[in-house]
Amino acid sequence: MKRREFIAAAVLLVSPQRLWAQRKPRRIGFLAIGDGSGQALNQAERSFLDGLRHHGWVDGNLITESRFSHPPDQLPASVADLIALNPDVLIAAGPQAALALKSATATIPIVFVAVADPVRLGLVQSLSRPGGNITGITTNVPEDFFGKRVEILRELVPGASKIAILVNPKNPMLYLVEETRNKARKLGIVLLTVEATTAEDLDIAFASASAQNADAIIDFGDPLTYVEAPRIIALAAKHRLPANYLFRVYANGGLSVYGADTADLFRRAGSFVDRILKGTKPADLPVERPTKFELIINMKTAKALGLTVQPSLLVRANEVIE
Repeated sequence: MKRREFIAAAVLLVSPQRLWAQRKPRRIGFLAIGDGSGQALNQAERSFLDGLRHHGWVDGNLITESRFSHPPDQLPASVADLIALNPDVLIAAGPQAALALKSATATIPIVFVAVADPVRLGLVQSLSRPGGNITGITTNVPEDFFGKRVEILRELVPGASKIAILVNPKNPMLYLVEETRNKARKLGIVLLTVEATTAEDLDIAFASASAQNADAIIDFGDPLTYVEAPRIIALAAKHRLPANYLFRVYANGGLSVYGADTADLFRRAGSFVDRILKGTKPADLPVERPTKFELIINMKTAKALGLTVQPSLLVRANEVIE
């Protein structure tokens, strides 16, 4: 056998699977706000791992280290812990996690998920050219997105004149509240603001909304409310406040949901990680926008609140829960 033929035969004996198995497992760091015990965070992590598996990353060639910063003031410690592991890629769930990781490293690639305005926050230079070591998937939506949420509640509660908006004052995206307030004003609706920075504050916030005679409530969307979905659904029922939420996790008991498909965003993050692990730089991966939006109406909750849902709203819904 000639030397060239011998080398070719030897290469064929080493299957792609065997070569793959010989590689050192890659390490991924996953950072989120919360204690990791809630349904929402568990679903986010599962969706992300599903996305990785779709690209061939399984337990044998991948190690995932998750840190759920709880309470939120433990975020610096969680970040330091992940950085010390020297991961190949870091995943940031939400704006606070993304900002914390970006401040901590300029070398480890970072993929953020569910950040409304990464340019305004200073995470990236632009959506098309992120620059630096960070990219990801935004929840960047049309300018009238929050206005549409007000309109949905107005259709559910036709006589509503006061709507409370539940916010975390530490949320960096609060400038969007004023845009929502302007839209509400055009509809003849007064938009009240109630605040919560901790789970315990949620009880006070809902009591405040009720005391101010709010006709309905909007969850602005925040890691706190994402994690505390069951508690918020219960409080809305207790105070009989028709509500519109941002995340699908609220569909089980919440009156209405309108927002980007969060599970899809985390699954798509797997594609970013796959490309980075194969050599693509974050700076060369444009930030992507959501492609799937959901309007979900829970008829059981509507009936419990004594609401009649208009057929025009049901026709537009992606899902109606009976």
